[in-house]
Formats: sequence, C-alpha cells, structure tokens
Amino acid sequence: MAWWEGVKECRLLIASDPGATGNGVGRFLSLRHPKSGKTSCYLFVNGLLQELHWFKQSYGSWFVGDYVCEDGRLYTATPVDPVFIMLPIFEEARMKKEDDPGKFRQLDEIIFIHDYPGYQHLLSIAENSMQVVCEIKEIGSSKFFRLDDSKVLAWLYHKVCELKETLSVLDKNYAARQEKDTLADAVSILGEYVKDEPWLNLLCNHLKLNSVEATREALEVENLSPASGSHLVFQSNLLGKGSDQKSTKTGKPAKKAKVETESKNIKEMFSRASRRRN
Repeated sequence: MAWWEGVKECRLLIASDPGATGNGVGRFLSLRHPKSGKTSCYLFVNGLLQELHWFKQSYGSWFVGDYVCEDGRLYTATPVDPVFIMLPIFEEARMKKEDDPGKFRQLDEIIFIHDYPGYQHLLSIAENSMQVVCEIKEIGSSKFFRLDDSKVLAWLYHKVCELKETLSVLDKNYAARQEKDTLADAVSILGEYVKDEPWLNLLCNHLKLNSVEATREALEVENLSPASGSHLVFQSNLLGKGSDQKSTKTGKPAKKAKVETESKNIKEMFSRASRRRN
C-alpha cells in the first residue's frame, strides 16, 4: 500500500530543495530501507533522491516560514546518497560465496527487484552513483558491474570523515569530545543506513573500534517510534550527497553529546527562533 493511501487529512510536504520540486516532475518511490529491508517511501525528483519522514506533533502547530500548519502533522523529505539505497541490492546481485568475489551483472538486471518497481526509476543515476563502489567491465557497448569490498570500505571511510568533521562543528559538546568518541558517533549514524554484516563490522575493524559499542546508539534509536522521526532527518542531512544543512540541539549540555529525538525539541527550536525575531 502506498504511503498516501487511507490518509484523508491534508499534510504539508517540505522537500530539501523547493526549487527542484517546483521545476521538475517528482515520483514517490517505494524502496527497501538499506538497514531494515522494510518498505520505505522516497521522493525522486530532478535526479535527487530524498527520504520521506512523517512528523506528528499532536500538542501544537508547525510554523513554516509565514505559514501555519494547524494540525501539527507533516512530511519532510531530506536528501540521501543513493549508494546507501542501492548497496544491499548490489551486494545480493553479485552472489558472493566465501572468497569468490561474485558475478558481474548489468545495471538493468541488478535493479530489477520483484515487488519493488521503484528501483527502475533509479536507473538514470545508478551508473554514476555506483561506479564509486563497483568494478566495471565493458564488453562492446555494454557495461557490467560488481560490488568491490575495498571500494565500499573506502567510500564508508570517506563518509565517516565527513560526519566526524560535521559533528565537531555542530555543537560545542561535540567539539570537546575525544576524537575516538566522535568517530564512534559517526559510525553509529552510518549504522542507521548500513547493515552490520559485512559493511559496518568491516568498517569498525578498519577503524579499530568496538563494533558493539559503536552501533549501540544506532540500535537504540532504531527502536524508537517511526512517528518521532526527527533523528532520521538529522542523519539524512548529514548522509545525503551535497547536503550542508545543520541541526540545532536544545536542552542542557550533557557529558556525552547525543542527537535529540523528541519532537518537543523542535517546538523549543521554533520558540527560540521567535524570540530572536522579537
């Protein structure tokens, strides 16, 4: 069932690039979440893949610019690197066994997933996106792709470095933390979108981190109600290709900086913004 079926209320959708959604034709795609494998909804418009999140704020209204969304319910769309979404299906497609690196496959064959026709719409960006983590063979005019472990590890390490740099300037609490702790936080964020086997454990071994400790926070967040969702927006902003948005933390400083997940923090954010305007 599509995400909008059975919904009678009008809800506001905020996309990360309003200009893009206004100039192009967007599609809502049902894809498998790269971590859980469960069906999730994405917005694909002008070559940009965005993950949809549902926010429900039952005790108040949302302020979006000068517009008030009175019922407090809305959707947001935040950019996500398509490599995260396609990594699991490319892993399955190579049919790797033990030390065998697996098979080379053509793109249209790889992204043909039964019951998930939405992947077919990603064919236009699959080649450019996945060449960073794949070996490619050309036979005549055809290209064949096979996931490469070393390239995936290098890509994950690059993501960790970007996250670690972002976290260090995000909040003074993060800046004061030890580098190893910040590194573990970055890995835990990646853990929301990357499976433990083989990729997250492989990354932890490379970074000499305890995989259980590094993924503990990610597992705790994963068990939260989907309606709270604000942690996903934070992570999508950091993990999305080309995204430079920042998140604001509220509340008392803690010894260990954590991503705030309660919806009341967003209400406090708008309250602070109103006071600044006054």
